Amino acid sequence: MNTINIDLHCDLLYYLLRPDAAIDDKEIGCSLPYLQEGNVKLQIMAMYAGTGANSTVYGLEQSKLFSNLIKNEDFFFFNHDNYQAPENKNRVGVLASIENASAFCDENQSLDSGFKNLETIIENVEKVFYIGITHHLENRFGGGNNATAGLKEDGKVLIDYIADRKIAIDLAHTSDQLAYDIFTYIEQKNYSIPILASHSNYRSVYKNNRNLPDELAKEVINRKGLIGLNFIKDYVDVNHPERIYEHIQYGLDLGGENSLAYGADYFYWKDHPDTSRHPFFFPEHADASAYVQINKEIEKRFSSRLLEKISHKNALDFIENMYK
Repeated sequence: MNTINIDLHCDLLYYLLRPDAAIDDKEIGCSLPYLQEGNVKLQIMAMYAGTGANSTVYGLEQSKLFSNLIKNEDFFFFNHDNYQAPENKNRVGVLASIENASAFCDENQSLDSGFKNLETIIENVEKVFYIGITHHLENRFGGGNNATAGLKEDGKVLIDYIADRKIAIDLAHTSDQLAYDIFTYIEQKNYSIPILASHSNYRSVYKNNRNLPDELAKEVINRKGLIGLNFIKDYVDVNHPERIYEHIQYGLDLGGENSLAYGADYFYWKDHPDTSRHPFFFPEHADASAYVQINKEIEKRFSSRLLEKISHKNALDFIENMYK
């Protein structure tokens, strides 16, 4: 069964900032040939920037790259109505997301000018599917996954700003405290903001602060959010690739049958300074062509119904609910 696949997070745009990079390079697991081999019908393209100098330059540049991508004959701008169209049969659908709000607002500029940058990015990419407020570190909006800070005042203003914009909030790189504070704040304000963890696994299966603790995973599930299965070894189990299926089982045990999705997190890791982590992916999960085999394994271990849900149906339902 060659099912279609939807993946909630990759870093191809950041890779394309490199002067020698191309969309069909096999140096990165989410390049065009791999997406096609893996029958990926929608790939969410993150616009990533680290917190620090020139962060907004990175964000704006990647939004321009995305704008060019949707003009490329091998890609199309995804919506719920066009992905089955005959002209898109052999093309990859894309939507953009923001990984770290520093991509549009740095630590020193006014929030007003940051929001102007956000509007420029939205104009360039047509639609921002989700925003992750932080990355690994703390920024003006809140604490990242290697920090302890919660939601700051600027973070509240940001949530107010996007509350009615049909933009989801991503918890993949929040501190636990930031995630709890986001839930509390949107509850207080009675906002109906969609929530997902685009590329996170389960901390009870494998201990890493990038994986979700039970309480947060359950909250995402209760809100009909998505949790994207991350393929990076450090979040699966550095020694055991097959534990990826334990993460799936654990998500099911928490009640997440309708929330499980893919968020492989393919990025260019070969120049990553921590060589002890090389390679970042197991050979069997090394690139998007792996979906074919992973889908077969899910069907075998679980069911064809669950395969359909994880591979695309849960994500499609989330998108349909979000934009209706």
